[in-house]
Amino acid sequence: MELLKTMMMTSIWGVLVWMFCGLMSVKWVLKRANWWLYEKKLGENQYSLPPGDLGWPLIGNMWSFLRAFQSSNPDSFMETYVNRYGRTGMYKAFMFGQPSVIVTVPETCKRVLTDDDAFKPGWPISTMKLIGEKSFIGISFEEHKRLRRLTAAPVNGHEALSVYLEYIERSVKSALEKWANMEQIEFLTQLRKLTFRIIMYIFLSSESDHVMEALEREYTALNYGVRAMAINVPGFAYHKALKARKNLVAILQSIVDERRNQRKGDNYNNNNNNLRKKKDMMDALLDVEDENGRKLEDEEIIDVLVMYLNAGHESSGHTMMWATIFLQEHPEFLEKAKAEQERIVKKRPPTQKGLTLKEIREMTYLDKVIDETLRVVTFSLTVFREAKSDINLSGYTIPKGWKVLVWFRSVHFDPEIYPNPKEFNPDRWEGYTPKAGTFLPFGGGSRLCPGNDLAKLEIAVFLHHFLLNYGVERLNPGSPLMYLPHSRPKDNCMARLRKSSSAM
Repeated sequence: MELLKTMMMTSIWGVLVWMFCGLMSVKWVLKRANWWLYEKKLGENQYSLPPGDLGWPLIGNMWSFLRAFQSSNPDSFMETYVNRYGRTGMYKAFMFGQPSVIVTVPETCKRVLTDDDAFKPGWPISTMKLIGEKSFIGISFEEHKRLRRLTAAPVNGHEALSVYLEYIERSVKSALEKWANMEQIEFLTQLRKLTFRIIMYIFLSSESDHVMEALEREYTALNYGVRAMAINVPGFAYHKALKARKNLVAILQSIVDERRNQRKGDNYNNNNNNLRKKKDMMDALLDVEDENGRKLEDEEIIDVLVMYLNAGHESSGHTMMWATIFLQEHPEFLEKAKAEQERIVKKRPPTQKGLTLKEIREMTYLDKVIDETLRVVTFSLTVFREAKSDINLSGYTIPKGWKVLVWFRSVHFDPEIYPNPKEFNPDRWEGYTPKAGTFLPFGGGSRLCPGNDLAKLEIAVFLHHFLLNYGVERLNPGSPLMYLPHSRPKDNCMARLRKSSSAM
């Protein structure tokens, strides 16, 4: 009997050992799968790849990325690479379904962003499906240059900004007055609505609350899917984002149809009293044609609008919120920023009714506040490029077809560039001019965000009136932060806005 028990125990242990060995073998095979699929075929070039690993099949390094950005320390994702492989500035990974190289230091970031002969846009297919293959992030270099020339003056030109300034200021003053009379607000939500109203006016000449709310609601769902795993299954963020994209296209298509019909009716007769006086971005997109006389198709116009309307309000709204929070948390910086705005108003002629671009340019300290906010928040954590051929960069090889992720967070939080990088300190910009590749809130190179001047104008106008006339009290200052798709308090900054006694 004892012998039988011993034999049974031996057999059980044998089975467990075989199971353990089997599991270890499966794990070894899975961990090597991406190497076999993507590295082995590179031949000698595989030995000059940056350090790192491609993770598990299909999933790659996405679980660790999402886990870090859903925690209280999103930078733990890159810290893991630095701890394992050293500060090499480049790491191989498998991100968003593709073998990739993550670049994290200014020199390599600058090269990737500015060398259009070596790198092209490399956004994930999942992102392209959401933003649009005909948008700025998907079109060719030549087409991008053409559309950028078309949209530059209507968005960032001096004349355009002068025209927009009056509308922006009127909208900001009206919104602040309204919020101050409310018991409490979701500060971020209201700021996003404000900036969306502004961009709708600039691009579509629309102030329709019904259209604005419908579009803004869909954009919220779209944004949550951009940095999510591309799982097109009900209940997942990406699935909801695809539905939002479909709804956005339908709404914008109806707007395009209406505008085309309106233009046919107007017949471009300048003597027609019904002809709209304001030419907006929609008009510009409908009018543009290439050297062969080809005009943009509806799909192209809609994809450009999807991208612009999204980028044109998200970053501005978030930056306004964070700048306000940071200033409230640092009274010494708030007082310096407020004193500058008071000086500007006191110098103003009595006949002047509102802000001018000249006054905006005189807001030198406020400009430092905005730049510091953009750095600390780093609204876009990365952009995507793709190697057109095998590229040697900083002694490493980036194989043709591999994605390159320019990791802005690592640059903006580098203590060698910005001492105490997670500390909000606008004074660090006093007498400091960032070197190329060290400050990238709007990207860089030929694909620099085309609406950067408009965004900074909106933020400056808002902060001007807020600093002079209002204060904000967060109701849940300890609210946990969320980092995807963008950094924000989980409660969207529930707050109480009040007019100050010293309002000007």
